[in-house]
Amino acid sequence: MILSCNSCEKKFVVPDNAISASGRLVQCSSCGNKWTQFPVDKKVKGKEKVTKIKSPPKKIQSPAKAFKRKVRKKTGPDLYSPEYLAKKHGIKIDSNQNLEKKSDKVKTKVNFGFYSFVIILTVFIISFLRLIYFAQDIIIEKIPIAEIYLNYLFESIRNIKEIIQNFFF
Repeated sequence: MILSCNSCEKKFVVPDNAISASGRLVQCSSCGNKWTQFPVDKKVKGKEKVTKIKSPPKKIQSPAKAFKRKVRKKTGPDLYSPEYLAKKHGIKIDSNQNLEKKSDKVKTKVNFGFYSFVIILTVFIISFLRLIYFAQDIIIEKIPIAEIYLNYLFESIRNIKEIIQNFFF
């Protein structure tokens, strides 16, 4: 049986036994229109002839193809193409130079991991504290109130050193 949509006039092939005598609710897969379809009588009354379809059907789809959706390609320009970026945003990109620069960066890349950071930070802190220790007299001369804080700092460092020694030895 061939069904025709009332709104978009698209035609579909449906098995005869799919539509019962009481009718069936059907939906056009193209436009989404819904209607109740009743079976078409094939018997001819008296001498009447079955009318033929004057115009050929626009498109006949099998039931398996009726549910497939068409994927439409984008018609506009690629949003990341050099031509589009230059025209729309004024950005000029030379693809040859970028490839060369990226390859150079990959070759000269240096990994600076967590442990490297910890080691460098420890060396920096120890160097800074030793510098303060050696310049302690000069700092106290210039800022007399700093004597209390410096004594407290170095006493705390000695305590931490003793705790570590007692823990490991």
